[in-house]
Amino acid sequence: MAENMKFDLVSPERSLVSGEASAVQIPGTDGDLTVMYGHAPVITTLRPGILRVEGPKGEEDYLVSGGFAEINGDGLTVLAERAVRRDEMHQELFNDWVAEARDAKAKADEFKNEPGPVDDAAKLLSDMVALGTHIGLDPNQTNLGG
Repeated sequence: MAENMKFDLVSPERSLVSGEASAVQIPGTDGDLTVMYGHAPVITTLRPGILRVEGPKGEEDYLVSGGFAEINGDGLTVLAERAVRRDEMHQELFNDWVAEARDAKAKADEFKNEPGPVDDAAKLLSDMVALGTHIGLDPNQTNLGG
């Protein structure tokens, strides 16, 4: 049986999880990865996606809009820009996340001769739309409510 590791998921608004996990799948910007006890130390950035925690209570899914993950041999800390439990996400909240990504893209478009910021903002928006589609929410809906 695999050893559990310490796992923390925090956002600026709150601490969502602090406890034990046997495995955590994270949506890294360079690709998804699964972290287990003894994983090599890594710091990576996150893209919008589903973070899946396997622990004593079974599997739990969280949605993150981006952030950072710090992996050490016996634990994982995720500092998310925004994060909610999967069952707490609803159309109105998702609309806010997409609007924020669209605003970032609009601001980045001012840097037409600097493709880095424009490409990053376009990728953020694309990932956000894909996340919503994956969980059954419509990125084009407005004011559907919760």
